[in-house]
Amino acid sequence: MGNGVVGIPILWSSLGEVVSSLHVILVEPEIHWNTGNIGRSTLAAGADLHLVEPLGFALTDRYLLRAGLDYWPRVRLRVWPSWDAIEDKLPLLGEPFFFSSRAERSFWDVKYPDDVALVFGRESVGLPEALLARNVSRTLRIPMAEPSLRSINLSTTAGLAMFEVVRQRAAGVQ
Repeated sequence: MGNGVVGIPILWSSLGEVVSSLHVILVEPEIHWNTGNIGRSTLAAGADLHLVEPLGFALTDRYLLRAGLDYWPRVRLRVWPSWDAIEDKLPLLGEPFFFSSRAERSFWDVKYPDDVALVFGRESVGLPEALLARNVSRTLRIPMAEPSLRSINLSTTAGLAMFEVVRQRAAGVQ
């Protein structure tokens, strides 16, 4: 497993320094219960959660807190004021992988590095096309058997991606 990173400047944090080698980045999340559920999952996976503003809810939203249960205060949470603010720091977090239902490459086809950042877009529209176009070789999808589905729920997608990284680490995949 990687060494993780320490001392990244952030706008707001519940726990201080970044310590993980696995990072989940939600760019402009819109739905509080998805974010709360992803926060719980990051705890289970040993990951840090990064939220990129604007958020579609307040961090004090009762539905966010309900979805995060009593675990929410323990989530290693970082809030960034914009994509530009975190994009410059991505190399410090790890190799970024961008998720889109329109990607050609499956998330199963990647041997994830020690330090990794999993990046997800808004529930309604995903990540910006320009960002995906700049990162085609690191843009991944979750395979779906039903071709008419546009996407999978964000919290499900983030959970699948996180635990594929965890699975590979546990299996010693290199």
